[in-house]
Amino acid sequence: MKTHLTKIILMAVVLSLFGCKGNDDPSSWSDKKVDEWFNEGEWKNGWQVKPDNSISKRDMAISYFRIKDRWDSAFAFLKNSDLSAINAGRHDIDGNNLYVSITDYNTKNEADANYEAHRKYADIQYVASGKEQIGIVPLSMKDKVVQEYNETNDIEFFTVKEPKNHPADPGVFFVFFPGDAHEPGLKVDTIAPVRKVVVKVRLD
Repeated sequence: MKTHLTKIILMAVVLSLFGCKGNDDPSSWSDKKVDEWFNEGEWKNGWQVKPDNSISKRDMAISYFRIKDRWDSAFAFLKNSDLSAINAGRHDIDGNNLYVSITDYNTKNEADANYEAHRKYADIQYVASGKEQIGIVPLSMKDKVVQEYNETNDIEFFTVKEPKNHPADPGVFFVFFPGDAHEPGLKVDTIAPVRKVVVKVRLD
């Protein structure tokens, strides 16, 4: 009887551990498990560029498991494309669900820029050449509206209470979710040319 009971208990423990390992709902994960998943980096699909520490690890995990095919395709594009040679403009991967916008521009003074945010899409932003600064703060820091939300373009512009800049160059990439206010394209020391790759990942 005791042997039978012990087997049952052991089986329950094994199943419990297996169930935790296979749990694909990161909203219920501990912070430690989210950190471990993020730091392992399998979600980057082999792309060897470092994620910026501003990325919300939990938002990334939740969205990745919900629309895994889109994120996998996005990072496959970044890994397998010659980002310095591809033509500027829009490149569809999956129509409006997943597409890439490549632009060549000169960085600008902070006084000439505004923060922005999106509601339907997440942005993977990557400086393929050159360097810039990107302002990043939580959307809760929004202050004065400069341009109301445009549903067609999925964008709004505003100022923020406490701006904070992050360096951006070819060694790092960023992911912005709807809760992330961001101000890209800011000069580092002087105005200089940059090639920016933005992968638009539809979230619904």
